[in-house]
Amino acid sequence: MDVSVYEDRRKELEKHEFMMGLPRGRLAVTLDVLTDALVLVGQHGVYCQSLRQPGKPAMDIQMITKSISDAKELIAGVMGELKRVS
Repeated sequence: MDVSVYEDRRKELEKHEFMMGLPRGRLAVTLDVLTDALVLVGQHGVYCQSLRQPGKPAMDIQMITKSISDAKELIAGVMGELKRVS
């Protein structure tokens, strides 16, 4: 059975929640999780090259990378707003 993300990343969550408060701390850990996913997708992209665009990852890898990057940008924006209003 899979472990809850709250249990799996308990130490990270506790550290960031203590430093930044609960919402911003959880968002910070979420950014770390997304960064880890970007690294894994990037490594996969090295092996899954596009036939149409040599030297670039396959189109699905490019789309996944863009989506994760966009999610990180949105989360960072929310974190900035939370910091501004607190």
